[in-house]
Amino acid sequence: MRRSLIVLLMVVIGSMGALGGASPAAGQEIVIGVQCDRTGATQIVGTVLCPGFHDYIALVNSKGGVEGRKIKALEIDHEYKVPPAVESYERHKKEGAVTMAVYGTPQIYALAAKLTEDRIPGTSPGFGSAAAADGIRYPYIFPIAATYWSQGAAAVDFVKKQMMGGSLKGKKIAFIFYDNPAGREPIEVLEDLATLEGFQLKIFAVPPPGVEMGAQVLDIAQRYRADAVIAHLFGGAPAVSIKEFKRVGYPLNKVVSFVWGSAEANIDAAGGFAAAEGYYTMQFAGVGTDYPVLNEIREMYKKEGKPAPKEMASTVFYNRGVLIAALHVEAIRNALKAKPDGKITGVDTKAGFEKISGFTLGGLVPPLKITPTDHEGGGLVQIWQVKGGKFVKVTEWYSAYTDVVAKHIKAAAAK
Repeated sequence: MRRSLIVLLMVVIGSMGALGGASPAAGQEIVIGVQCDRTGATQIVGTVLCPGFHDYIALVNSKGGVEGRKIKALEIDHEYKVPPAVESYERHKKEGAVTMAVYGTPQIYALAAKLTEDRIPGTSPGFGSAAAADGIRYPYIFPIAATYWSQGAAAVDFVKKQMMGGSLKGKKIAFIFYDNPAGREPIEVLEDLATLEGFQLKIFAVPPPGVEMGAQVLDIAQRYRADAVIAHLFGGAPAVSIKEFKRVGYPLNKVVSFVWGSAEANIDAAGGFAAAEGYYTMQFAGVGTDYPVLNEIREMYKKEGKPAPKEMASTVFYNRGVLIAALHVEAIRNALKAKPDGKITGVDTKAGFEKISGFTLGGLVPPLKITPTDHEGGGLVQIWQVKGGKFVKVTEWYSAYTDVVAKHIKAAAAK
């Protein structure tokens, strides 16, 4: 067995204590396969997001489960590496998982064919192939949050309306990105929008692991003299970018980050909120602690005589974990309503995802509408800003250039 699986973190919520439960057809529990990156290059995410996922499942189980059945969330740490992700998928399939919470763009690329062949829905919230928003071509892949194409479109719209007074004509925008398939994903959409809006786009690749970008930032600030920067970095790279932009004197209120450079952990690693004052961030889940579902989780811990977990203080990634878990649970709930005997399969939960509509979880989840043709749910984001020592909401949920994004989805389907 690979080391990655030997050191796996198998967190079983509810009444189970170990991997190896019965299939959903034979037992009462419904299994979700969960991939995490609690170790590895992007662990800044998994160490917070995954506890949020499990706390939501625990909350659901504490209330009796879903339609009378408990949820069993089996987690394996894949270290943000593809081979362990594939192995964990096979392990979860064997355990009877009816949905898979995949993590990582390279990982969802590697598993797309397997998910479709095995007819098990896998989620890729805020990452993965943007073309997977097309539910006809990718029937078992569910982005369930703004893809990198939608994030790119929303970033350009924000720069245009909030930074440039409504016009991008003649402006210079820099796109700095982590140089892997995930980082390169939105480039074609950005190029299309540059032509449409009449701005100059220049791209700046940052080689993995993204800890060295002094040359790129200096070029953006002092040679290219960008009017605005769209940043698409993850892992430790967002913090490095904030430090470098600040070091060369480039205003952080001209920088808007995609979703994986937008958490408290990224700001802390950059030197804290005071150091990142002005930095704009993009979110696909609610930020902060003031949501009913989070109050319920804190109350659950209180009833158990335990303090709320420290991970809840890092609200961006923790809340995303809650959002992802909640959407899996809603898909399962819809499937169980259709088949009350509990003998649901991936085919049933796929249909369950495609019935999600109007589920907001008190504002923590955007008002998604997932359908058989749209697995993205509308591409909604909010923009927040680092201001006065905290994140401050700047926009409500919105999507932008949906016609341009739709054109690229259609073109991808034709290939």
